[in-house]
Amino acid sequence: MRDLSSIPRPRLLAAASVFALWVVVYTGVWVYYAGWTPPVTTGIEWKPEFTPYVTLSRVPPDTPAERAGLRENDRILSVNGYPQHVLAVSPAIAHGKPGDVVTLRVQRPGTPEPFDVRVTLEPAHPRERPTPVQWLALQVIDYYPLPFLVVGLLVLFLRVEDRNAWLLALMFAGFIAAAPVAFLEGVLTPGLRRLMLTFMLVFYGMLPAIFFWFFATFPTSSPIDKRLPQIKWVFLVAGLVTSLPVAAIALITGSSLLVVDLLHRIGDRPFLFGSALYSYGGFGLGLASLLWNSMRAPTPNDRRKTRVMLWGTIIGTGPVLLIGLVAFVEHKVYYSFPFWVVVLPIIALGILPVSFAYAVVKYRALEIPVLLKRSARYFLVQRGYVVLLFAVAAIAIAVFTRTISRLFPEGTNIGMITSAVFGVVLVWVSAPMVKRGTERIDRAFFRSSYDTRQILIDLADKARSASTREELAQLLQQQLQDALHPSALAIYFRQSEGAFATSADVPENLQSLSGNLPVLRHMQERGQTWEIVPDTGDAPALSILQPLLPECLVPMLGRHGKLLGLAVFGPKLSEESYSGEDKRLLDSVANQTGIALENFELAESMAERLEAEHRARQEMDIARQVQSKLLPQKAPLLKTIDYAGTCIQARAVGGDYYDFLDLGEGRVGFVLADVAGKGISAALLMANLQAHLRSQSAIVSHDFAETLEKVNRLFYESTEPNNYATLFIGVYEDSTRRLRYVNCGHNPPVIVRGDSLQRLTATSTVLGLFEEWRCQVAETLICPGDILAICTDGVFEAADANGSEFGEEGLVAAIQAGKNCCAQELLQSVVARVKDFAPGEQADDITLLVARAKE
Repeated sequence: MRDLSSIPRPRLLAAASVFALWVVVYTGVWVYYAGWTPPVTTGIEWKPEFTPYVTLSRVPPDTPAERAGLRENDRILSVNGYPQHVLAVSPAIAHGKPGDVVTLRVQRPGTPEPFDVRVTLEPAHPRERPTPVQWLALQVIDYYPLPFLVVGLLVLFLRVEDRNAWLLALMFAGFIAAAPVAFLEGVLTPGLRRLMLTFMLVFYGMLPAIFFWFFATFPTSSPIDKRLPQIKWVFLVAGLVTSLPVAAIALITGSSLLVVDLLHRIGDRPFLFGSALYSYGGFGLGLASLLWNSMRAPTPNDRRKTRVMLWGTIIGTGPVLLIGLVAFVEHKVYYSFPFWVVVLPIIALGILPVSFAYAVVKYRALEIPVLLKRSARYFLVQRGYVVLLFAVAAIAIAVFTRTISRLFPEGTNIGMITSAVFGVVLVWVSAPMVKRGTERIDRAFFRSSYDTRQILIDLADKARSASTREELAQLLQQQLQDALHPSALAIYFRQSEGAFATSADVPENLQSLSGNLPVLRHMQERGQTWEIVPDTGDAPALSILQPLLPECLVPMLGRHGKLLGLAVFGPKLSEESYSGEDKRLLDSVANQTGIALENFELAESMAERLEAEHRARQEMDIARQVQSKLLPQKAPLLKTIDYAGTCIQARAVGGDYYDFLDLGEGRVGFVLADVAGKGISAALLMANLQAHLRSQSAIVSHDFAETLEKVNRLFYESTEPNNYATLFIGVYEDSTRRLRYVNCGHNPPVIVRGDSLQRLTATSTVLGLFEEWRCQVAETLICPGDILAICTDGVFEAADANGSEFGEEGLVAAIQAGKNCCAQELLQSVVARVKDFAPGEQADDITLLVARAKE
């Protein structure tokens, strides 16, 4: 069984939490005490041998040991009755002070009975200051368990029901347990000492067995495991038999003396052979399984991720295993070798968790991307990056504090103040680097080889040049292939007869789809990108599309929710899943494409009617219908504001235009424009302006100025020199009640706030009259009870029989009279007042938009 789904998830989470707490405590103790040294010394030097005592290799002259009469080759059995061995620091030394007298139990060669020697402690001599490179290497060693901790626990909690996630976490715990805390025996409290010793003996003792089991079965069973599946059980039992009894005794006694005694005893050939067979047999068979899977894995993705893990494991563990083997054979402790022989293999060990993290994120090892695409991906990469930055900053400050504290007397606050200043400077200096790192991570993990905003701009620019569905399909095909690199992509557009057709290279029976297919009805109802998760069992309607290997479906809807197109994406060539950023991009592209397709339909409808109807009246009728469809048919709902708009044309068609742009995330764009002129020419210019604004709507809220400058240039280039338009556009944010706006030479909209009045005056000149054009963005708040009114000349210039105009005063009075009404009722009330004020034939288009802020 690969998964542990038969075990209730709460129990798995509880077990994972207990395990995580144990690992975190062990790692924390190691990091805290890694650079600790005893404050006092007896002056003796001993041989680096695994024995239940220490043998003096040298007694330096003029030291407490020499003055007490100790000699070379004397064996120290205990200090103040506490057993002494090569890894332990007795409590009397760990907590001693200069001048304290300790009693050493000594066994001298040639003397039948042990005897006691009293030694006076003196301050420990300061260590030789390391070189900068050595110092940096020592800092890496002090914190080497952290990558194992982060990767192991993160994978475990994301895949708590996956057996391989548990094996990975247990294996990484074994590498963490290799940090020897036994020498802190006299420093730690008895309870903490028992916990540390038990952890080290259990997980370090089980490491060879877990190492082999993991690589024998991951990502698939290796040939070794398929032919001899019982071998992993043999190693598991051997690990349990050798580690659990010793760990139990250490838990009861709280002493590492038994461990050293056992290591001393296995110097005999049978014990030495059995220990080496278990340890290096487990590691060797694990590496062999990984190597075999990297060459014979069933899929290319399995081979890629196993090769990443293979090289990371070989580079990470190879040097440590080699030096450990030499130390084991020569019966020495690991740290008895030269400095760089000890340090470099430990530093290389950090490559192991890094390679696994890369395989997990990049190549779907342990199927983590299935979770990541449901929001854990964002946490793992971006939030993980933030956590890593905090960890690095904390380590840097801790190292700086440890170093700087040595330069100042104890009990002063100078070191603390200096460390605080260092932390502030570190944050200030690293801010640009943090920003660049965030941007690179975003590109690497969420957009791969494309930039969403740039693609939207490019697509918006190029989509306007497409005059047929075929050109638009080719444009989308090229842009989306470059952006997402899918293995297959088919774009279907609705045809006049109701079927959906594609020009992509697909099987003949899929070149045209009936408009009545259940999958098409489902996509129309869904209205947004649908990522198809394998084996969910919720997509029986997809059977007809199975030859296309669909992994992501993108509907293209018109303004009324009508399905006008469908894009079918196969799996990515990188074998990654479609991220949240991918889906947001596809939804934006689909919105723009839906507008273009609807414009095609509207244009085709207009052409057909114009061809069938030659009389001017019918021609104007068609134009009026088309123009009315260009106006918003529905308004996005907001929580803090109620709004409505209307356009009453003086003729069949006109040059006034208003719109509500759905910008998503609780934002709506209020647009009102007045094109110079009247009749069909003004209507065509209005349609031109509306197309430019709609094509830029996906990015208008991000960059007002750039968007409107581009709209002005397009309007200028596509119209006669004397054509222009006034425009007001504002983006209202539901959450903040903030209105950001640009007034391009339009009548100032008014905000009626109780008895006061605010005018939103012009921030730039009109659109389309000048090639070089700039604008400024202004901002205001729409407070509860405020009423915003935006209108064209048709309201202000409506005149009665005496030639008096309705004007701003009439508009404000009409708003005050209906201020307690909802937006729609207020709109109707104002329009009625205008018509009552100026009865008879309407001289100009009346276009009005009102918005009332809710209490």
